[in-house]
Amino acid sequence: MLKCEQCGGRVQRVHRNFLERFSYMAIYSCRNCHTEKFFPRRYRYHFGPHCRCPRCGTFRVTRLKTPDRIDRVHTGFLNYLERLVGGRLYHCRYCRLQFNDRRMLASEDKMPALPETSDV
Repeated sequence: MLKCEQCGGRVQRVHRNFLERFSYMAIYSCRNCHTEKFFPRRYRYHFGPHCRCPRCGTFRVTRLKTPDRIDRVHTGFLNYLERLVGGRLYHCRYCRLQFNDRRMLASEDKMPALPETSDV
């Protein structure tokens, strides 16, 4: 059973409207604090600045030089397009899944860190 991340209370499923059905698999709302938790559809993992596992959505993936003969390869139209565009081979350590992606790893992003401000 899912619990609220803020207060630890029980959550209930919320009715999605027509447009939300294309973006989210489910929406849950807390009965106590009324915060909502959204679970996106898997095809949305292909959009964004960093590489994600197409099955579980984690950012903790590793790059492979050659295909592994033991772990399975993700099939599908979006993975095929990623390979055609020149995507590299990646591996998810949790799903044990190999897939192609054109984006960089989240750990390789060279975004400058924002300086911390102090209120003194």
